[in-house]
Amino acid sequence: MDETPAAQPIPGLPDNAYRPLAPGETYQPLIAPEKVVPELTWRSLVFGLAMTVLFSAAATYIALKLGQGIETAIPIAILAVGFSALVSASGRRPSTLLENLQVATLGATAGIVVGGSVFVMPAIFVLGLEGRSGFSQIFLVPFLGAVLGVMFLIPFRRYFVSEMHGKLPFPEATATTEILVTGEKGGRAAGVLLGSMGLGFVLDYLAAGFEAWRDTFTTALVPAFDGFTNRLKAIFTLNTSAAVMGLGYIIGVRYAAIICAGSALSYWVLVPLVARVGGQVPGPLFPGLPPVAGLDAEGVFGNYVRLIGIGGIFAAGIISIAKMSPVIVQALRTVLKELTRLKAGGGSQVLPRTERDIPMGRVALLTGLGAIAIGVYFRFVVLGGMPGATGKALVALALTLLISFLFAAVSAWAVAMISITPVSGMTLTTLIVSAVILSHLGLAGGDGMLATLLIGGVVCTALSMTGSMVTLMKIGYWLGGTPKRIQWSLLGGAVLASLTVTGVMLLFAYTDGYVLSAAHPRPLPAPQANAMAAVARSMMGSGEAPWFLYGLGAVIAMLVEMTGVSGLAFALGMYLPMDLNSPLLAGAIVAWLVKWSGRGTAGLEKARNDRGTLVASGLIAGGALAGVFKGVMDAAQDRFHVGLVPHLGNTGWGGNWLGLAVFVALGVGIFLDARRAKPAT
Repeated sequence: MDETPAAQPIPGLPDNAYRPLAPGETYQPLIAPEKVVPELTWRSLVFGLAMTVLFSAAATYIALKLGQGIETAIPIAILAVGFSALVSASGRRPSTLLENLQVATLGATAGIVVGGSVFVMPAIFVLGLEGRSGFSQIFLVPFLGAVLGVMFLIPFRRYFVSEMHGKLPFPEATATTEILVTGEKGGRAAGVLLGSMGLGFVLDYLAAGFEAWRDTFTTALVPAFDGFTNRLKAIFTLNTSAAVMGLGYIIGVRYAAIICAGSALSYWVLVPLVARVGGQVPGPLFPGLPPVAGLDAEGVFGNYVRLIGIGGIFAAGIISIAKMSPVIVQALRTVLKELTRLKAGGGSQVLPRTERDIPMGRVALLTGLGAIAIGVYFRFVVLGGMPGATGKALVALALTLLISFLFAAVSAWAVAMISITPVSGMTLTTLIVSAVILSHLGLAGGDGMLATLLIGGVVCTALSMTGSMVTLMKIGYWLGGTPKRIQWSLLGGAVLASLTVTGVMLLFAYTDGYVLSAAHPRPLPAPQANAMAAVARSMMGSGEAPWFLYGLGAVIAMLVEMTGVSGLAFALGMYLPMDLNSPLLAGAIVAWLVKWSGRGTAGLEKARNDRGTLVASGLIAGGALAGVFKGVMDAAQDRFHVGLVPHLGNTGWGGNWLGLAVFVALGVGIFLDARRAKPAT
């Protein structure tokens, strides 16, 4: 770690930062490979680790309470920029762009570990298996998963960030990069970013925190649609969040339309179909699921149709793996070639600073050590004393490594497309596959459930890591960061994040609890973990699963893929609620209109789209901050039983239309604001 003089102020991103490169064209990052500026310094390390602890604790509670993670990289990037300005005002040099990137990288491990550990590990307490585990064992699951995620994505880094440059939108990476670059440049662009950030924060918190209007528009509250809502179970929903509008602007029309098509199939075809057929059956259509007759449209989607989406994601993931097989083979060949060269006594290759990953020898060593640690854990902790424990532990280890490696690329692809990775869906699939195989080996009951959950926990964290890591790798590619420094920071941050998350999770297990009991009258819901527990219980208990629904989703994904459409994007649309998908398309349409309005004038289309992208990035950042702030305020109110935020309660018919009006006005405002941009002279 060094403290050298800061570089001079940098310009904005190059013209080819967001578009595919022409033949023979190369991308030059903001900070050239030959230039060395401070990256991982004591300043960035201490501030970044402090953010890791703070956001790990906050995100853990929010995930246990609400069942969803929070964005950490964007708020921490904003705090890093603010910290740099504060340091500069005190007379010391401001932080460099790459120091701020290191702070965001370290802090991002909070969301990564929470998304992997908290979605699975509390299921141990839900199932009453806590006596078989403890702090060190629960800590090892997310940490080892994070290590595998980093190691497995390194061979694919060049493919995603360089070879696919301009072909994948990277919405979250775009927003974070714009924040870091604009904070470095200052000036008018900083004013635009801060203004849109403030607007996004205010709008999203007014809806979600104060309930000034509904944060989700739904036709279920419109009397004119009663026939569709009650008889057909067909509804339309749209999240009115400014952050999701911003995501849609960056994603673009193509992917947003595919995702929305998946939602349309789920909500307007499958939900009415399941409701009509299931309504004629007195009991549930499948064991373990509620009867259809008593469910509304969202209930039918959540209990039945979403399972079809899980099957679609699994099949689309397999198809994506098959399509990427040349890339996978090439990556493996690169690893083997490098290892062979090192074994023969060859020295380290001299690569540009911006192309230096963790050396492949160390990647192989760390992967091997991680695999050994997982295998020992399965053999002596989970399966100790059981007949054939060694063989079963080896099978569990092989499943963990294989699924993590294959789905690492799928998770990275999903994040590169829409900044959303279906970690919970892929983890549920992992639990099902693992349970089927392990049950055939004789595992059942508590032993089988614990083994299944531990495999799922490692895989879940590995996939969470690959999704976030590909975002950070892309940011580093745009800015000129050193890949291996980002990779080592993720590993170091994962240690502290895993310790913090495990400690907070166990604290709540003994104070609030996750299961209703005399000792815990107000347990935390832990929705994701309860879903994982239900799958583990059903598979290791009755062995029953809705295979028909999974299979139907798989068939749909294959048919969609045969038409030349991305099966993974379509399956994501089937799996995610419509209210998250429809605003993506709305934002993408605004982006298309902005570009269309500038056609025919040299430089005007780019100028308007760049300003729109900056505004969209600010909206995403503001929405992320609003989500974090709401989570903190909700936690404080729940913990101390006080009302800190007044709820206006405008969530009925009037708030429904007001939310839609605000969303439409926001889209119009983005369009009109972008039209103010002038071509660069």
